[in-house]
Amino acid sequence: MSTALHYLIAARQCEIDELHRLQHTSALVRQLGELIHALQKERGLSNILLASHGQRANQALHTQIQASTHSARSLRSVLDTLDLQALRGSHGARLCNHIAFVLQGLDALPALRARIAALDLSPDAATQAYIRLIAGLLAVVFEAADSATHPDISRLLIAMLHFMQGKELAGQERATGATVFSSGTSTATRQQHWLHLIDSQERCLQVFAECAPATPLGLWQAACMHSPHLTTIERLRRIGCTSPADAPLDMELGEIWFDACTLRMDTMYEIETTLADELLQRCHTQLQAAQAALAHPQSMLHSASDAAGALPDFFSTSNTSLVLRPGTDYAPQLGQSVMALVQEQSLRLQAMHHELETVRTALTERKTVERAKGLLMTHRGMSEAEAHKLLRQTAMNQNRRLIDVAEAMLAMADLLPLHGHAG
Repeated sequence: MSTALHYLIAARQCEIDELHRLQHTSALVRQLGELIHALQKERGLSNILLASHGQRANQALHTQIQASTHSARSLRSVLDTLDLQALRGSHGARLCNHIAFVLQGLDALPALRARIAALDLSPDAATQAYIRLIAGLLAVVFEAADSATHPDISRLLIAMLHFMQGKELAGQERATGATVFSSGTSTATRQQHWLHLIDSQERCLQVFAECAPATPLGLWQAACMHSPHLTTIERLRRIGCTSPADAPLDMELGEIWFDACTLRMDTMYEIETTLADELLQRCHTQLQAAQAALAHPQSMLHSASDAAGALPDFFSTSNTSLVLRPGTDYAPQLGQSVMALVQEQSLRLQAMHHELETVRTALTERKTVERAKGLLMTHRGMSEAEAHKLLRQTAMNQNRRLIDVAEAMLAMADLLPLHGHAG
């Protein structure tokens, strides 16, 4: 006959299975971070090569391509260890789709590199190609964060995701500045895009600071306060973003800018690695605890009984948790220790649910805002920066939250004319 204890043990086993999946996903996230870091540097060096018409960064780019290729092989090795059967379900389907997209991009990478080596692409076209691939890699991380069911792990994944996105925007800024300085000139459009990248980085890093554990947050704050290369970055930002459009710039600044930004991004990668290590450690610690509890259920029951004290009546109106009343015919085979465990586990799962809902708000709101921006880009012909600026300005003018404005925009989607068509 099935008992409450039977299903409590089954619930703990489900928790262990989920932690195993998270452990494998965390290893995947760590390897994704390594490949993204390598491709970000490859993108910046490609921009220097193309903007200088093949005069600069040739050997450095060749060396970096070798590093990126090695990271891609390591990622494929991690993917080979994934249990595809365990990924079944809605989140698993999305995760597998994102991985398939990424693998297609990696297969197409040699052709992109060949065109860059032949100087057959503009710096902007090369940048967009790398952005597309890196966005696909980040989407895998995003899906991992969205599918985590443990609140502290989910919070850590959200912190890591926003830090990685902030780092990607920093990489795009490095590529933009490398193009501007290496070509010896800038434009008003590039300067506006550059400022948008700076602003977007700050927004991502703010979310990271709100969710990050103390150790990686402390490392990041120390890096921001004591890194001399940041002075160089700020000085070159002012030159690149405020110089008159089409005014000549010192092309030697291209490699100075790239080196300073690379030092910053290498520091960010070290912090990202710290986040990944902490993610793996938390999965390991929680997995050990869950397995220990499952291995000694009677000890767990007695501990719960000692801690719980008096138990509320099952049918009492003051009893809001799901517990069974001990000593009745409803469950005569269960002792008070089992009742305590039911109550303890119910309260624990309820607390996990509330915390998980809280930490997922950042992800949900981000998805909504991104969809609203995409709507404006499609129907109004706006750039991503212009769409975000309009949403933010509308929120300020109406004294509303950005998420509320985005939701209202999506609700009117069917009423918006396509760009280039009469309204």
